[in-house]
Amino acid sequence: MVAWSVTGLDALRRLLSDPRVSKDPRQHWTAYTNGEIPADWPLHIWVSVQNMFTAYGGDHRRLRSLVSKAFTPRRTEALRPQVEQITAGLLDDLASRSGTVDLREAFAYPLPIEVICRLFGIPEEVRPGLKTAVDGVFNTTATAEEALANQIELYRLLGELVASKRADPGDDLASGLIAVRNDDGSALEETELVDTLILVISAGHETTVNLLDHAITALLTHPEQLQRVRDGLSTWTDVIDETLRWQAPVANLPLRYAVEDIELDDVVTIRKGEAILASYAAAGRDGSHHADADEFDISREDKASLAFGHGVHYCLGAPLARLEAETALPALFARFPELALAVPVGDLEPIGSFISNGHRTLPVTLGPPTP
Repeated sequence: MVAWSVTGLDALRRLLSDPRVSKDPRQHWTAYTNGEIPADWPLHIWVSVQNMFTAYGGDHRRLRSLVSKAFTPRRTEALRPQVEQITAGLLDDLASRSGTVDLREAFAYPLPIEVICRLFGIPEEVRPGLKTAVDGVFNTTATAEEALANQIELYRLLGELVASKRADPGDDLASGLIAVRNDDGSALEETELVDTLILVISAGHETTVNLLDHAITALLTHPEQLQRVRDGLSTWTDVIDETLRWQAPVANLPLRYAVEDIELDDVVTIRKGEAILASYAAAGRDGSHHADADEFDISREDKASLAFGHGVHYCLGAPLARLEAETALPALFARFPELALAVPVGDLEPIGSFISNGHRTLPVTLGPPTP
């Protein structure tokens, strides 16, 4: 499969808001409509789902409107006490440990997955299997057989969740998505409902895991930047914004498609029906837009990135990801003022994905906790 990788910040921003760019392979990806993409293609779930992630035009507006009715700012803000409680519990657990700790596994991962599970009312017994299946969606090193088996298991788990919530609704987002209606009385169809859950549960935690992972790594390897925050010269929002630019949690996002020929410049023309890969990580390091783009600098004035998307596809969960990071990061560094990496930064291994951008593990020494 061949796709255009768009790496420039300005070019990508233009394409993300261009109505001539679609996310619907059924209408606009020539290779897909011609049957050239095999059913066992490992990334098939990224294009075959039927939700707002792969919708275009009126379908996208309908689906996004339905989801946004359930995913409201009020519901997000109401989670703040729970985010604080979960964070405090994780920090207490860390304080009871000694030696080297994998901070990704013990802190960066469990916080957002616990929040998203509470938000959707996912039962405790379902969570381990769902965690494994969601991880599998982002594993781009999986074989075709492994990817297909993971996809089947993910649909089984979420299909059972929908059936359970339909029979016994609760005050949670899954129940809200089942119940929500558009102005004309229409609701999400069954396939759209399950596929929407796949989207919001997967994206709802993976981006935050990687955001926390990279923000912690950046501050531990740039102590002068951490000191700026401690001295009040910069804010935790500065840390988050610069981390999003410097290490986008989603490096590349498949796929978009040209509805008609699109001329990017005098040299490059993306032809109708061709696929486009949004390369968010590269766009954040665009040297024509950011001076010293490879440097992590929370004091830079322009921290512009496209890490949460742009235009009509801007991530609905971005406020929740920010809420989690703005809660977790200051609490972590306040509780463990001597926190340090346990290995040289060059020894940190990336996860097996060209989509998700994070580390396999984040080994640290905590140092003595504050009371």
